[in-house]
Amino acid sequence: MLPAPVMDRDAVAAFLDEVFPQIHHGGPGPVVESVGPMTATMRLPYHERHLRPGGTISGPAMMGLADVALYVAILSQVGPVALAVTTNLSFNFMRKPAQADLLAEARLLKLGRSLAVGEVLIRSLGRDDLVCHATGTYALPPK
Repeated sequence: MLPAPVMDRDAVAAFLDEVFPQIHHGGPGPVVESVGPMTATMRLPYHERHLRPGGTISGPAMMGLADVALYVAILSQVGPVALAVTTNLSFNFMRKPAQADLLAEARLLKLGRSLAVGEVLIRSLGRDDLVCHATGTYALPPK
C-alpha cells in the first residue's frame, strides 16, 4: 500500500504561492489539480505566454510543467521542503499539443531519504494521446 500524502492539494498550492510567487507572473501558471499517494496532477492553462511561433505550447512550458508536477508529488509526500532540487530531467516530446490546457500526471517511482525519482505524462485537456513523457530525479535535503 502506498503512503498517504502529508500535504493536501490546498496546502501544496499555498506553499507554492508562498515560496514561488513568480510562477504566476505574466499570466496564469501551473495549477495543482490533485495529489494522491505518490502522485500529483497539475494543469497548465492555455495562455499566450506559453506559446511558440505557430501557436503551439512551447517545449520549455511543458518542461516547467513536468518539473513542478514532480515537485508537487514529492512535497505532498514529504511536506514543505523548499530545498528539494531537480538533479535530472529527461523529455520525450511525442506530438504537438492542442491549443488547450495541458494536464500533467506525475507519479513517484521511488521516494528515498535523499533522492526521489518519478515520471510525468502530459496530455492536452480532453485528449488521450501523450504530448510529452518526462522522467526526473530530485535531491532531497537531509532532515
